[in-house]
Amino acid sequence: MPSFRVGSIAGIPIKLGLSFLLVLPLLAWLIASQVGQLVMLMNTTFGTALPGAALSAGTMPYILGLAAALGLFAGVILHELGHSVVAMRFGYDIDAITLWFLGGIAQMAEMPEDWRQEFAVAVAGPVVSVILGIVSLGAFLVVPEGLPGVRFVIAYLALLNIALAAFNLLPGFPMDGGRVLRALLARNRTHARATQIAAEVGKGFAFLLALVGLFAGAIFYVAIAFFIYISAAGEAQQAVTKAALQGVVVERVMTPAEEIDAVTPETSVADLVDRMLTERHTGYPVLDGGELVGMVTLSDAQTVREVERDAYRVGEVMSQDLYTVPEDSDAMDALSTMQSNGVGRLPVLDIRGEFIGLVSRTDLMTALTILQSSGMEATTDTATQSPRSPDESF
Repeated sequence: MPSFRVGSIAGIPIKLGLSFLLVLPLLAWLIASQVGQLVMLMNTTFGTALPGAALSAGTMPYILGLAAALGLFAGVILHELGHSVVAMRFGYDIDAITLWFLGGIAQMAEMPEDWRQEFAVAVAGPVVSVILGIVSLGAFLVVPEGLPGVRFVIAYLALLNIALAAFNLLPGFPMDGGRVLRALLARNRTHARATQIAAEVGKGFAFLLALVGLFAGAIFYVAIAFFIYISAAGEAQQAVTKAALQGVVVERVMTPAEEIDAVTPETSVADLVDRMLTERHTGYPVLDGGELVGMVTLSDAQTVREVERDAYRVGEVMSQDLYTVPEDSDAMDALSTMQSNGVGRLPVLDIRGEFIGLVSRTDLMTALTILQSSGMEATTDTATQSPRSPDESF
């Protein structure tokens, strides 16, 4: 969902998602509506005597609800900072920490593959939450009884941060506990196989959580379960894809330049659209005297009105800011470049920077299918993992 930056901590951009702005008032209202029950819980848990009647009167519950909700999300940011700081110590950049309706996520370019590093990154967040819980409890014990509202908020944060740590350590991959499980599994398995097992455990956990949510009428649990299930399946597929394509050079899977249908800058947009329809391609390299000068796609052609397409030339609508890939680069790197930049094909350049071919998403997926069907998956159980490094935490 859309998000916007509100600041940074330790050089890491902090972003608020639109869904966070929608759920914050709801969370504040839910806390406000349960102040009476929460006071009884805190009095029982901490052996104190918070005045339930006074805290439940007038607008006080809504003030407490908003303060507690903001404090909870501040704790989530610190939780994600725990992941991020440890990952950065291993040399990995953090794109951003984003708050959304299910909490927060530290966004990194790639995942940890060395099991020790992933374990350290995964447990760092819950450790921070436990520390926050303990600090909040200590503050609760020293705040004067004459400030019952402040004590209520601090006690709430003490309970919720401990609960957050415990919940995140459940084996719901890609939650923290699921990542811990994968790290432990990866001690004597490949990263791809460890991910597959952790993902299956995560999907099972998601199914149980969804059942609990349905029977308890807790839609929030169902939403978390859906996120866990989809994320686990997606990350497992990504790990398998990465294991299969790593070590395969782009030159092996690309379409050579002499076999590529290309257009020139002088081709009319009308002729381009006709070729797309006839040849069933949605993108072409643009060559001028054999030199690559741009790429043109169906989206580029659609920027010209149909009645004007005879008058416009490809050179006027093509993209000249090209994402390219060297011939000796890893096929997985090419796929990552496509995904991160939203393109379906990349020109391939040789060591002199000359255009020698084109690699498309279809080329890579075909190569993946062939590699998997030729026994790649059968070897992932017994191969041992070489040490690598982390990157994204959840």
